[in-house]
Amino acid sequence: MKLKMVTGLVGLVMLIGFLAPPAIKLEKVSLIVVVLIGVGMAVYEYIENLRDKDD
Repeated sequence: MKLKMVTGLVGLVMLIGFLAPPAIKLEKVSLIVVVLIGVGMAVYEYIENLRDKDD
């Protein structure tokens, strides 16, 4: 369970680190909205995977 949590957090941080710079530099509202939706979906999937008891 700990490995699943740590690797999931590393993945989320890497996703945010990859998507944030273009959104911040370009300052387009539509791009920021799309990035936030994508990060929100990733966070939701991470939480759902942590709740899963298949380990």
